[in-house]
Amino acid sequence: MHQQQMSGNMNPMNMNANMMNSSQGSITQSQQMSPQMNHGGHEVFDLHEVLTGMINVLDSYMMFRTHVKDQELMDILDRQYTFILDQYNITCECFQTGQDPSHHTKKYMMRQSNQIAYGIKPAQPKKPKQSMSEINDQGIAGHMLGLIKSNASILTMSSLEVTNPVVRRVLADTVPNYIEMAYEVFLYQNKQHQYQVPQLSPQDMSAMTQSFTPVMNQQTMSSMTMQ
Repeated sequence: MHQQQMSGNMNPMNMNANMMNSSQGSITQSQQMSPQMNHGGHEVFDLHEVLTGMINVLDSYMMFRTHVKDQELMDILDRQYTFILDQYNITCECFQTGQDPSHHTKKYMMRQSNQIAYGIKPAQPKKPKQSMSEINDQGIAGHMLGLIKSNASILTMSSLEVTNPVVRRVLADTVPNYIEMAYEVFLYQNKQHQYQVPQLSPQDMSAMTQSFTPVMNQQTMSSMTMQ
């Protein structure tokens, strides 16, 4: 009886050795997999977060639309919604198939000018809204910017650890578009004096911008170590 109990309880060292042998014996090269299975575990979890984030933006934009009053902000919201929905679809497609989606990632084109107003204009202090009647365009634009910036971070971090080459490229190509969309919302807010941009004094600005200097005599790493 005692011997049976001993044989039934494996030695922890033997268990670890068996797990290592099993793991080493199950290594599979990507060319041996079907495209649908060519994903790492970490990648799968990241893509769930990416796609969920896109859905959150799309659902939020749909809710925002019922409260937007400014036509310019409405135009930005509608164009970004359409673009993100298309990007969501092709990301789903390549994630499920492991292959190229039906079309390449498009390029988002904003309509705001790059003119920025610097300086601080006095404004009323902000505070949380107390009722739905207080929801306004300024608050909606702020939520839009926050959502886009948050998803840009998720996309960037995820694209660094994706193993499937097609999915990695789709995510990486999406990041510049989210940067463009965030910049578009910022420019709209700045024009409306909602996102104000202070500046340093000319003296401080000059001191900070001149704090670094380029290396004029460029050398390779090997030539530096030989000196």
